[in-house]
Amino acid sequence: MDVKRYSRQIILSGFGVEAQDKLFNSRVLVVGAGGLGCPVLQYLTSAGIGQVGIVDFDQVEVTNLHRQILFKEGDVGKFKSIAAKERLEEMNSEVKIVSFTEKITADNVSKIIDSYEIIVDCTDNFQIRYLLNDICTIKNLPLIYGAIYQYEGQISVFNVEKEEMRTNYRDLFPNPPSPSEVPTCNQTGVLGTLTGIIGTIQAQEVIKIITGIGEPLVHKLMIFNILDYTTRIINFTKSEKNFTPKNEDEIKAIDYEHICGVFTSVNEIENLSRLKEVLSQKKSILVDVRNENELPKISGFDYKQIPLSVFKENIHILEEYDSIVFVCKTGLRSSRAVEIAEGKFPEKEIWHIRNGIETIF
Repeated sequence: MDVKRYSRQIILSGFGVEAQDKLFNSRVLVVGAGGLGCPVLQYLTSAGIGQVGIVDFDQVEVTNLHRQILFKEGDVGKFKSIAAKERLEEMNSEVKIVSFTEKITADNVSKIIDSYEIIVDCTDNFQIRYLLNDICTIKNLPLIYGAIYQYEGQISVFNVEKEEMRTNYRDLFPNPPSPSEVPTCNQTGVLGTLTGIIGTIQAQEVIKIITGIGEPLVHKLMIFNILDYTTRIINFTKSEKNFTPKNEDEIKAIDYEHICGVFTSVNEIENLSRLKEVLSQKKSILVDVRNENELPKISGFDYKQIPLSVFKENIHILEEYDSIVFVCKTGLRSSRAVEIAEGKFPEKEIWHIRNGIETIF
């Protein structure tokens, strides 16, 4: 370890070489290399964490660049975890960077996280968030949570013992919200500065836990508003009533995608031939619920574009059809459209493309 490199933090009162050694001997896994994950990765790598793992199965898009500042234009189309690894290795050659391009599931989560001491949740979907919470609770691994919505961000620290108890995400939010209650950045928008602030605080919480300096946000939820800089701290406690799996077998038995409402249990389309079969029926229509500027565009099929953000007020457009197929980027927004359409048109056949547009087109 090059002590000179970290000298400006080593000379801090209460820090010293001992704290730097703790950082250099630590292993941290960051799940999600997006708006939150990028600043977390940059600051942990710069601070001298010994090993940093990156989990992200997504690819860099041009719409990511305004807030995911670890990436550059030439990275568009690359796996985020691989592009991030390349950049971080350029920043600090002393840090071991490990990338994972697969999606975390109940089957592989234990294998992925077992080499790490602290997990940082920088995801933007609830099935992975609840899965991470549950596995970290079972393994007593600290979990640093961060999330954003429009102009507000949230941060908390889970599974760290204080006052003879450990709290987790389910003590704050026992049950996942329904799909219609969960807007994404694609729908509501996001400022890159907010993801930078919240991600930086997440990185700071990691450093505090490893080195022992300061008071981490244990049993506390911090809410920060970027418009007026108001900050609220909500204290919470352990609730024995909340369900949490007791072991890994129970985790594998849970269908996280189902409980989080990501996909409908029926009428899912997973390949091009099935899509063609459904759309060959009379009075059938393909509906793209992405925003109009999102790529790739659909080709080879007639379709209507109704962004999910305005779907409810425009759903009447679909009254003339007997069979409706929804598509979006990942399957999340299309599953929400299914939920809304089934409530409006119980007599119609409602489908969606399970894993999003790029799995078929």
